[in-house]
Amino acid sequence: MDSEKSVETDVHPQIQAQSMKILFVEMGVGYDQHGQDITAAAMRACRDAISSNSIPAFRTGAVPGVNTDQMKLKIKLGVPRSTQGSLDTERVKSIFPYGDIIDVEVVDGGLVCSSGVCLEAMGDKNDDCYIVNAAVYVGY
Repeated sequence: MDSEKSVETDVHPQIQAQSMKILFVEMGVGYDQHGQDITAAAMRACRDAISSNSIPAFRTGAVPGVNTDQMKLKIKLGVPRSTQGSLDTERVKSIFPYGDIIDVEVVDGGLVCSSGVCLEAMGDKNDDCYIVNAAVYVGY
């Protein structure tokens, strides 16, 4: 019981305030090397976070009374400040197959770097590559 209490107190206060019991946190990184689309990079980061996980607890009754209808998600994205204005969070949310998304938080993070090449045929305006970090909190 003591270990349960310490886990709850270690959870970031903003997440606790959402009255969400967190089961786990998935993390991912997404890139957009051509086209300079920060939303594409954010969607890839979220897909990366959830793509190698299975959540049988929500389907098998491992947590009594909890199924995918009660699943809650909180998404935190580290996005370069210069690109945040063009981020489409509704498109990012669309990649999650189920769960009630209670919050999408965008913070300064990620990276803008050179991809080393500008390919107009791929929609490039310059050689910028966008990198986004994602943390997906899953609970109920």
